[in-house]
Amino acid sequence: MTRARRHAVWFLGAVTLLTAFGAGAAKIYRWTDRNGITHYGDHVPDAPPSQVKTIPVEGEPGAIARLRIENDGDRFLAFADNRLSGPVEVQLDFSRSDNVIGNPVLPARATVAARSSALVAVLSSADPDRGFDFELQMDSLPGDPSARPRDVEYLLPLQQAQFRIDQGYGGHFSHRDEQNRYAVDFAADIGTPVLAARDGVVMQVESDFDKAGLNLERYGGRANFVRILHEDGAMSLYAHLKSEGALVRVGQRVRAGQQIGLSGNTGFTTGPHLHFAVQVNRGMKLESIPFRMTGPQGPLRIAGN
Repeated sequence: MTRARRHAVWFLGAVTLLTAFGAGAAKIYRWTDRNGITHYGDHVPDAPPSQVKTIPVEGEPGAIARLRIENDGDRFLAFADNRLSGPVEVQLDFSRSDNVIGNPVLPARATVAARSSALVAVLSSADPDRGFDFELQMDSLPGDPSARPRDVEYLLPLQQAQFRIDQGYGGHFSHRDEQNRYAVDFAADIGTPVLAARDGVVMQVESDFDKAGLNLERYGGRANFVRILHEDGAMSLYAHLKSEGALVRVGQRVRAGQQIGLSGNTGFTTGPHLHFAVQVNRGMKLESIPFRMTGPQGPLRIAGN
């Protein structure tokens, strides 16, 4: 199952920010002009003279938050820029430091609202008579740690009359960690319509991955998915969607029962299915929680396995 934690590093004096995850999978476009010269670009040109071919480029999942450092005289300001359409929590710490102190003292946490920035810490010299340098790392996690999810009923997230649960609560294959303990894997052929189980706002989308396998190291942090934020701070997760299988955009409001994607077989998986979970941030710790769900024949009984 995909892991939500993201990690960024910053070195004093570096020109660019280093993150453990790139900007996400991208596409390159190719076309030929009227003189027969082939061109490549990162966007479709206006009125291309020939058919444009799309060339997918595999990349890592997009970063949840970006660590940004600003020089403010004899001190440095450490900001977290939230890239999601929902709150995130960040934790900033030194991975190396020499004659530097943080205010507040590191490690320091901050909750950053959707698509906004927050000052996490101010860094300055402990001894003004000599220089200082440092190396920072920032972890980020979706969700507001102060959220208090309500006991609500979710709808079956698949558009099919018959369904089968392949792995329930505490499943031995991949539902043993806190993020997935109360997840449910619904058997679903590739291309089955995936529905929003509850009203909310699309918080996060990954849709460019096209591989699957049982190599946990290679695929455990990958899978196409849609994350939806609900009004009480709970987040529903719909994972293993097919390549280009997300049919909603970040920031879009959706209603329960609305189609949001197409099921698939991407990431760490034994075969096509939809992984569904309701998650909350418990303070730099993402946890799945039990939920109630109803289907075409009434309430579902979700047993452990």
